[in-house]
Amino acid sequence: MNFSELFNQTQSLVRFSPDGNYLANCVSYKVIIRAVETLQILRLYTCMDAVQSLEWSSDSQFLLCAMYKRGLVQVWSVEQPDWTCKIDEGSAGLIHAQWSPDGRHVLTTASFNLRITVWSLVNKSISYIRYIKNSKDCLSFSSSGKYLAVGESRKCKDFISVFDVESWQLLKLFETDTEDLSGIKWSPDSRVICAWEHCLWYKILIYTMDGRCLSTFKAYDWALGVKRIEWSPASQFLAVGSYDQKVRVLNYITWKSISEFSHTPSVNTNDAVVFEEVNAAAKVNATLESTKKPSELFSTQSKYQICETPLELPFVKPDPQKPNPKIGISWLAFSSDNRYLATIDDSMKSALHIWTMKTLSLFVIIKQLEPIKCARWNPRLCRLAYCCGNNKIYLWAPSGAVSVQIPLASLFHTHSLRWHPDGGSLVLASKEQMCVCYLQTKEKEK
Repeated sequence: MNFSELFNQTQSLVRFSPDGNYLANCVSYKVIIRAVETLQILRLYTCMDAVQSLEWSSDSQFLLCAMYKRGLVQVWSVEQPDWTCKIDEGSAGLIHAQWSPDGRHVLTTASFNLRITVWSLVNKSISYIRYIKNSKDCLSFSSSGKYLAVGESRKCKDFISVFDVESWQLLKLFETDTEDLSGIKWSPDSRVICAWEHCLWYKILIYTMDGRCLSTFKAYDWALGVKRIEWSPASQFLAVGSYDQKVRVLNYITWKSISEFSHTPSVNTNDAVVFEEVNAAAKVNATLESTKKPSELFSTQSKYQICETPLELPFVKPDPQKPNPKIGISWLAFSSDNRYLATIDDSMKSALHIWTMKTLSLFVIIKQLEPIKCARWNPRLCRLAYCCGNNKIYLWAPSGAVSVQIPLASLFHTHSLRWHPDGGSLVLASKEQMCVCYLQTKEKEK
């Protein structure tokens, strides 16, 4: 691995462009665009306030910068530095902003989800979408980019509306069989729409674009229900993570559960490999530790060892007196080749479970010394990268796991990471700095 020098950034606003040619980051109100190959600055823009959201257009020609506190969105052009665009929501406020799939329309959501405004960069036209429940989970574009599905609330009932993205005309409006619709998500093949209830109920509904309900799935009734939902890349599986610390896998033919993946502190299976992170540095006495500089105290190296089962994973018991209990599946994602599913349970943040979809069973458990902050699959290869808020980067592949210490500065603690679109490099971000990690692999050479 090779690492670039450190650069300043704020709020982990670091994004590769979809074509992989540019790297954009924010430093307060300044937006910096660099060439990926050389990391030289190509463009430098100054926004009207501190940027809180950063997003590339699909063709990598424009960059959206949202300033929610000011209710403003500024759009910058990479090829035409003199071209500018400012969107002001005014007294309506701004809580969310994003691109449409064509990269020529900006969708902004007013405060309290009062409305969505569609702004055209081509002819400056404006369209409105009302009655939306929430812009975070109730707004989903089809992967083809032709349709937009919106979860709505009209007269105390839940609906899903489908819009034509080219004309922004309403194509279909149908009522959902939900008490309180929480989110919707298109399947990757744009064939069906998955809708799910609020976390107080466990209910999954599968709808076609014309409003036909193909299936209703309930695992249980009287407990906290759905927490996370993720489609597999080939649309064959729908993984549902819930508060009961289980992931249920639904198949695309019957829409019934074909397997349940349980997350428990006690591991007693012999089928899965358990990697445990251990400190590799030699222990020294207290007098030697006291002579070290503060920065050196955080530079301990680590490695993985294979553990035997049975094994107990670190478990944090949730406090029943506090709202939003830290329990249940907080993150799950499929590998790009559809072979593996990685999951993290909120009560066991230092453990990473990897399941194989070939046999629908547990494949690997990775036990970390610290809670996992961020994990992402490689977009091209079967490789998982994750970080734990320290000066290391971790990688897992079917061949094994590795811990790599970042040789730049011992106080550079990685809190988030993102893959380059070609999967050959990573951008790592701490609270105030960033760097690029280049992977030298045989797969890339081929």
